[in-house]
Amino acid sequence: MSLELVVDARPQGIWLALLREGKLIELHEEKGNNDFMVGDLYLGKVRKVVPSLNASFVDVGYEKDAFLHYLDLGPQYNSLNKFVRQTLDGKQSVPDLLYFKSEIDIPKDGKIDDVVATAQPILVQVAKEPISSKGPRLCSEITLAGRYIVLVPFSNKISISQKIKDPEERDRLKGILESIKPKNFGVIIRTVAENKKVEQLDRDLKNLMEKWKKMFANLKTATPPSRVLGELNKASSLLRDMLNSDFTAIHVNDVGLLEEMKEYVTSIAPGREKILKHYDGKISAFERFGINKQIKALFGKKVPLASGGYLIIEHTEAMHVIDVNSGNRKGAEGQEDNALATNVEAAEEIARVLRLRDMGGIIAIDFIDMHDKENNKALYEHLKEFMKPDRAKHNILPPSKFGVVEITRQRVRPETDINTNESCPTCNGTGEIQASILFAEEIENNLHYLLEDRKMKDVTLWVHPYLESHFKRGLLSRQVKWFFKYKKWIPVRGIAAHHLMQYTFVDKDKKEIAL
Repeated sequence: MSLELVVDARPQGIWLALLREGKLIELHEEKGNNDFMVGDLYLGKVRKVVPSLNASFVDVGYEKDAFLHYLDLGPQYNSLNKFVRQTLDGKQSVPDLLYFKSEIDIPKDGKIDDVVATAQPILVQVAKEPISSKGPRLCSEITLAGRYIVLVPFSNKISISQKIKDPEERDRLKGILESIKPKNFGVIIRTVAENKKVEQLDRDLKNLMEKWKKMFANLKTATPPSRVLGELNKASSLLRDMLNSDFTAIHVNDVGLLEEMKEYVTSIAPGREKILKHYDGKISAFERFGINKQIKALFGKKVPLASGGYLIIEHTEAMHVIDVNSGNRKGAEGQEDNALATNVEAAEEIARVLRLRDMGGIIAIDFIDMHDKENNKALYEHLKEFMKPDRAKHNILPPSKFGVVEITRQRVRPETDINTNESCPTCNGTGEIQASILFAEEIENNLHYLLEDRKMKDVTLWVHPYLESHFKRGLLSRQVKWFFKYKKWIPVRGIAAHHLMQYTFVDKDKKEIAL
């Protein structure tokens, strides 16, 4: 299994596409304003305590107050609150907790108004990004995530990922962390720490302690609401969580971002920085690696399956509903076997789509009816296997008597929603027919203007693939005629992201030329 990461830096932000064997499995957008990302630490101010909800609303600078429930305060909330007060008052002069006297843990069944007061400053971490009309969801159980371990201040507990099964390896890791972790700091040992050397774990711990020191320095002079520690950008956090031997290449189209990522990869996995490559192709990175085409296929209401079947995906405020259809699939096997084969294929594609779109909440899947209980059991086992690589917490219920499978999937950030619909190329969505036969002449007139009036030397035309074939059709094509007319070759590129009646002129640096 090979993994590739394509990083496409654009003026409006950065798009990240994760490919497995060339198939798109994750898509992320990092906008220019990346505040309120999961993991960010804020010094907020309590706006209102609501005993009936056992929660409070906190101002962290977002347009809507963030939500903090009592159960998300964390057992060590009293210690954290004491640390914050003393730091803001200048009584806590060092970031380490060697001589810090911890407070008793808060009770699990306590009341929010016993520990939180209106208008008090409070250190919080974003647990869920703002979604729809809701503000961020917060917690006060601070954690700093590294590549191999997660640092938990005001705790002395060492936890180990349950996916590490070997008892000897668990004892080894626990022994190492007991010997190197600072006092009053707990750790969670991640799955990727298995069989790692002491130096690697120690380096990761030191990096996390540096982040804690940076947070402390910012906290000393902070006034609520303000961010005191930002999480890694999405590109680096993806590499932190997923970089392994399966990664074969990371393509980045921006030199500055490439160097930044190389520096980060060198710090977490020395020697692996060689897989980072600068992409400088004539067309966009997403076009070159076939990502635009996959986006159009996978983000619509109807998602096709390779066998001829398809999925219909409907989204409501409360849940997602997915209907599986066999379409024009043809098989020599019987109806039951054909239904099972289509359902298994659909299950694999659904697991991919859930991860790709980052769909959360309740998902109800209406598979094709099967009468054999063994087939329903086999489908359930296949779906669980396909969902295993999904890093979001999820729960899958067996098929109901109606053949519906229900999934709950953790939602920590807004769903990736891309509109794949196109306006009618004839009327442009107005309902009025235009003289579209003049479209090619419009392109030629603009080309003439750029080459003859503005004397531009390097011009490339980007159009929909259908128009590309039109301009290149025949021995004496329009493109060849342009060559004889202007005494220079005009490259014509088919861009799947363009709609049928869209065209763009770009210069040698692939920057759009304004007409």
